[in-house]
Amino acid sequence: MQISEPPEGGDGAARGLARLRAAVRDQWETLSASERAVAQYLAGAPAESLLFASAQELGSASGTSNATVVRALQRLGYAGLPALKRDLTADFTSAVAPEVRLAQRIAHVGRDLGGIWDEVFDEAQERIEHARRLTPDDALRTAVGVLAEADGIHCFGVAASELAARHLALALGRIGRRARHVGATGFALADDLLAVRRGDAVVIFQPGRALPELSVLIERARAVGARVVLVTDELAELYGGRVDAVLTAPHTPTGITTEALTALVVADVLLLALTALDEAQAVDTSHQLTALRQQLLGPKPRRG
Repeated sequence: MQISEPPEGGDGAARGLARLRAAVRDQWETLSASERAVAQYLAGAPAESLLFASAQELGSASGTSNATVVRALQRLGYAGLPALKRDLTADFTSAVAPEVRLAQRIAHVGRDLGGIWDEVFDEAQERIEHARRLTPDDALRTAVGVLAEADGIHCFGVAASELAARHLALALGRIGRRARHVGATGFALADDLLAVRRGDAVVIFQPGRALPELSVLIERARAVGARVVLVTDELAELYGGRVDAVLTAPHTPTGITTEALTALVVADVLLLALTALDEAQAVDTSHQLTALRQQLLGPKPRRG
């Protein structure tokens, strides 16, 4: 199949398209007729249209279906549509100013409320399905075991990841687990690192940027005998050999849905699993929480 190349020295999106088109050329003979229709459409489409398209929209545009789109992408070496979008934006986001990307999102979505509703839900569904496929059962089983055996759990998350880390720490306390959120950076993190002890577990929420704090936190845990679970999108290869388990939480390729979406879902999976492992403790803690809340509300006013 003949595919024209993007001009040399193009922007990040052009480099992403070049990788896509190379994959189409390499895998063309292995694709079915319907998968070729998808591949041909992808190879000829501008990057902006791919970034904001759902699998259903790509299926309609290529005369196939959303399931065929996913199969074709997997044949081309992508885990799914979010993976393709991430590859297209990997260099693009560093080359294009945030206000320009925001303007592109607004221009794509428009002002139609029905369209906005669909765009947000479509991307959320794609990201969640992507996360569901990418985390193997053994990694989840290991992560749950790490947290179940921990004396205390330290949930690290900063910036956009802070929401998931705080959510997990708070909810763990509500099922009877000793947990806290760690959100300091720089020198301030040293005080929090002192509290990480043997028998503890650290859960790190960090999608893509290899912060210096991550290495220090992981090394502190290893030095004292604590275990580590990493919830990430792009850092598995970098840190996977230094942590006990890696759970995948794909971040947003477009900025349409919140960064923390899939990390929150992963946190909820861990919470439900831990609740099921010690139902008695979770129920007892819930009763105590309810009683404390009632005391804080004060006595009900008497009638009449």
